Amino acid sequence: MTDNSHHIDVSVQPAYIAEQSDPHQGHYVFSYTVTILNTGAIPAKLLTRHWIITDGDGQVQEVKGDGVIGEQPYLKPGEGFQYTSGTFMNTPVGTMQGSYQMLADDGETFDAIIPSFRLSIPNILH
Repeated sequence: MTDNSHHIDVSVQPAYIAEQSDPHQGHYVFSYTVTILNTGAIPAKLLTRHWIITDGDGQVQEVKGDGVIGEQPYLKPGEGFQYTSGTFMNTPVGTMQGSYQMLADDGETFDAIIPSFRLSIPNILH
């Protein structure tokens, strides 16, 4: 049985930041804009984040911490929160994925899954 009372949709729009990158030094900078939407029936607060960043060489970096951009947004049903952050890699292509730990008003904690998305410089071979 699916419980729809706790449900958070997460979508991500990545972008390559050429002016902050230095490909000759193997330094590639990316931004990502995250939209978090409470599609469940119960208000919930974002407590922590857990990112898994994998570069094109298979090197994995994990990032864990409280909230996002210094905030712990509280989302009522139908409410959303959007923020932009960034990361860098040593390769021109990689992926990110992860989860946000949420605390619902009924005391339940649950994970909002951040689906895997690709970071890549424009016009790179697929």
